[in-house]
Amino acid sequence: MIQKTPIAVLISGRGSNMRALIEACERPDYPARIALVLSNRPDAVGLEVARAAGLQTIAIDHKPFGKDREAHERKVDAAIRASGAQIVCLAGYMRVLTPFLVNSWEGRMLNIHPSLLPAFPGLHTHEAALAAGAKEHGCTIHFVTSGVDEGPILGQARVPVHADDTPDTLGARVLDQEHRLYPETLAKIIGQQS
Repeated sequence: MIQKTPIAVLISGRGSNMRALIEACERPDYPARIALVLSNRPDAVGLEVARAAGLQTIAIDHKPFGKDREAHERKVDAAIRASGAQIVCLAGYMRVLTPFLVNSWEGRMLNIHPSLLPAFPGLHTHEAALAAGAKEHGCTIHFVTSGVDEGPILGQARVPVHADDTPDTLGARVLDQEHRLYPETLAKIIGQQS
């Protein structure tokens, strides 16, 4: 029986990458299990998906904390630690993190970004790639650092950009690759850390 590393998955919305991680973790030979799914939005659709999969979920709404991001993150950090998670996977978690949380999980917090970093950090990456006339686009898994989308790159997947692409068609092809790349990269990182 394989030893499964407990992970926490942080989401803000529908959690499509979380679904890919759930499916991977259900495989007997996959080296991770999801100990917690956490969202900063109590109405996140992904929480229902996680509950339906029998996973522990928690919502810690950022709104009551106002501008005190670190106070919110201290609650998030406490919930992650209480779950026993050893690695944190950001999967559409739409919060810019403070040094408190980033430093607390340095080398153990992964993020997925829908571009081939360092190209197109931040939001609206598919629109940016098309506007720049990029010939290829894709996604990146990286360790989270204090700079937005700047951490060490752990894995990338590429897709061609077609002449008739829209942000939606390009985004759909990138998303397919995200769903493959995230579980693959997480397994690789767990293998390197164990």
